[in-house]
Amino acid sequence: MRSRSLALAFAAALGAAAGAQPASAGDADRGKLAFGRCAACHALTPDAAGLPGPSLAGVIGRPAAQLPNFRYSPALKRSGLTWTEDTLDRFLANPQGVVRGNRMPFSGVGDAAERADLIAYLARDAAPAR
Repeated sequence: MRSRSLALAFAAALGAAAGAQPASAGDADRGKLAFGRCAACHALTPDAAGLPGPSLAGVIGRPAAQLPNFRYSPALKRSGLTWTEDTLDRFLANPQGVVRGNRMPFSGVGDAAERADLIAYLARDAAPAR
């Protein structure tokens, strides 16, 4: 009887693990709420005129410091980064640590789950218009 209970518990754990999302998968709806602190400087639309930060429209997959109408720091221009989910995660965790001398006056998002949520939101809602 005990071995049957263990087998059932093991099967249930395997089934739960198979349906679970990876730890890095964020929630775009929570990311939208977290983006409130980013919205003071960044827009999700291609036109970010009047804001101190560049547009984040289509940011995932875009080389860093490549928008023509924004004055990027020399450090970011030299970084050679492309904004993937991984590079965004590292940059959002510690902007100055990843690109020392960039102009973004932000200390970073320390919570990995919140960063994952922000990145999920950018992937969903910051895609370039077609």
